[in-house]
Amino acid sequence: MIWLTWRQFRAQAITAAAALAAFAILLATTASDLSSLYNSSGLLTCHGAACTGLASQFLDQLASAGESFLLIPGSAYMILYFLGVLVILITPAIIGCFWGAPLIARELEAGTVRLIWNQSITRNRWLMVKLVLIGTAAMAVTEAFSLIQAWWAAPIGKAVGLGGASSIFSETRFGWFVFPTHGITPLGYAAFGFVLGVTAGLVTRRAIPAMAITLAIFAAVQFITPLWVRPHLFPTSQTTATIAASGANVSLRASPALILTASFVPGHSGAWIISSEGVNAAGQRVSTIPAACEREVSDQLGTHTEVGSHSGTPVVPGGASALNNCVARQGIRVAESYQPASHYWPLQWSETGMYLALALALAGYCFWRLNRRRS
Repeated sequence: MIWLTWRQFRAQAITAAAALAAFAILLATTASDLSSLYNSSGLLTCHGAACTGLASQFLDQLASAGESFLLIPGSAYMILYFLGVLVILITPAIIGCFWGAPLIARELEAGTVRLIWNQSITRNRWLMVKLVLIGTAAMAVTEAFSLIQAWWAAPIGKAVGLGGASSIFSETRFGWFVFPTHGITPLGYAAFGFVLGVTAGLVTRRAIPAMAITLAIFAAVQFITPLWVRPHLFPTSQTTATIAASGANVSLRASPALILTASFVPGHSGAWIISSEGVNAAGQRVSTIPAACEREVSDQLGTHTEVGSHSGTPVVPGGASALNNCVARQGIRVAESYQPASHYWPLQWSETGMYLALALALAGYCFWRLNRRRS
């Protein structure tokens, strides 16, 4: 049965190996130059706050280096970074669509299962071998893509960790695209995507509809998880800080509503900010910009509005700073809810475990349904 599974799967295995090799070669062509730029940036010997400015300069240099790459306008480093993250994000979906969905559906469509099940091989053993062998390969391929990209992007990750930010390189390791493509989470997504495809194929008994269902569900999961699941896998911490200390900005476009967007958590470098809002001295939420600040900002900015902005919303250079200072003078502070940097690996393990559990649950359903249906 193992040999038969390999014979059926060898085309996909060869394709995956070729894709991995091409991906590694593509990144390796610029890896040494990227490391050289990092070593010459001064980040190896900087200390304290000086590192933040150097890190931003390094990332700005990467974002503007070169005119084009492979006939694509833009920095080669920016394009390769985006390409690497995109490949890791879509690999589990591709595996689910092209490895998982046809795995059983193709056999049911062709009727070959009747021949196999009339031999000495049971349905459970037939499904077990396929799920274990191909599922393991799916996880290995996805994690290999992740490790290759992490090796290449290590200098970028270090610069972002030191507080640098520039264009596409501004995401921290808790970011929407960085978190699910690094660490061990690709293992969970690959296992879930593959078994999801197998389940869709078993239910629909048609490969093409199963592919569409797999892609739709997996895309929905990728969208829902960072919004409503990941922030709550571990209890969040709360703190209150001044507007200046938190690097917060009052939204001009939200006026008269008070929306404060914090940039960092004082004393907790690398923390993931879940939410931030304005509170008064009593700790009560403040939902609108104080009237005194509306008048002050209006006096300072006049009535000029940016083309395309909401009617009556002042947008000119210096407006945000003036509004921040005024709101701070009214005694309003920033209440932040966050995940500390120390929760990174617990969140990684929790999310990976959640998707492995979903994959096992779907696999159990496949065994139950396969034994329930008639030949």
